[in-house]
Amino acid sequence: MSRLAQTAGLTDVQQEILSTVRDFVDKEIIPVATQLEHRDEYPTEIVEGLKELGLFGLMIPEEYGGLGESLLTYALCVEEIARGWMSVSGIINTHFIVAYMLKQHGTQEQKDTFLPRMALGEVRGAFSMSEPALGSDVSAISSKGVRDGEEYVLDGQKMWLTNGGTSTLVAVLCRSDEGHPEGTAPHKSMTTFLVEKEPGFGEVRPGLTIPGKIDKMGYKGVDTTELIMDGLRIPANRVLGGTTGRGFYQMMDGVEVGRVNVAARGCGVAQRAFELGVSYAQQRQTFGKPIAQHQAIQFKLAEMATKVEAAHAMMVNAARKKDSGERNDLEAGMAKYLASEYCKEVVEDAFRIHGGYGFSKEYEIERLYREAPMLLIGEGTAEIQKMIIGRRLLEEYRLQG
Repeated sequence: MSRLAQTAGLTDVQQEILSTVRDFVDKEIIPVATQLEHRDEYPTEIVEGLKELGLFGLMIPEEYGGLGESLLTYALCVEEIARGWMSVSGIINTHFIVAYMLKQHGTQEQKDTFLPRMALGEVRGAFSMSEPALGSDVSAISSKGVRDGEEYVLDGQKMWLTNGGTSTLVAVLCRSDEGHPEGTAPHKSMTTFLVEKEPGFGEVRPGLTIPGKIDKMGYKGVDTTELIMDGLRIPANRVLGGTTGRGFYQMMDGVEVGRVNVAARGCGVAQRAFELGVSYAQQRQTFGKPIAQHQAIQFKLAEMATKVEAAHAMMVNAARKKDSGERNDLEAGMAKYLASEYCKEVVEDAFRIHGGYGFSKEYEIERLYREAPMLLIGEGTAEIQKMIIGRRLLEEYRLQG
């Protein structure tokens, strides 16, 4: 039987990469994921394996030591990895967003300094927009970067920083009023600063503290943290792109990549939930036959499989649109919205198929049931996606005259 969510038109290289990743997931991630997740343990050996496969440099250009692959290839790899354990896909997601932002917006010196080491996984990326008092309302950011000679002094508190402890390079969005007179629109007075740091917790460099891991319902293993800047000094050449005031646009460009990633994660988790559900339904018997032979369960499996296929198709479309160089905020928003909502529904249906055993930590579906909700809010809630989609649709269908 052919698997769900196949992708037409892939090159031989793409197919080989995906086959390698899928084999790695089946052998190295799925057998240990639930155990590591229950312990909230960072998957060090898995990450080292991803380094050996070259996945940290998947989208980084070959001139910098990467594989120079497309966003589509990356998204399909993320889908496979999330199928094994969503937390692992989160570890590489923020790394890729920072690498993408550097590739697209960095100065030549910044690219030469960071991208070769990021391709090897020696430098690990994270990016930071959210703050304790804001999430989607990026314009309300209060963290500031103030020029002081050949340096900037950064102050503020950031929140929900994935890879906060393990990363060594953080792209941080702050307000920077230098050269932007009072009354300038908030999104035009924001700057992305490239902050280098040591891995770990506590004071990781003078003026920069990573307090510790945030305890979460799911999405465990990966370190999610706060980031506190108190008189943090960084050189002026660590302004992304070398010019202040462009941070909002740089971050939003990165977030479009991130939304495709979250859609891919939703597809991967939904695929795994379907696999678990369809397998259990053929093993569990009631009234003298496997529950898969009951029409009610067959209807549920049919709905689940259809949602997996639909979400995958929209995710692939959004990735290909971005790869073509076109604006893809509409497609990325639709893909992220649909994939995360369908993921939640498919996981819940698989949970229901498992009956009482779905509530047991011995069964993998219990972990997926706690992981799926993160996708509903990561990289923008469903409501934010609907706002983006609605505005873009009105742009496309605006009445003339």
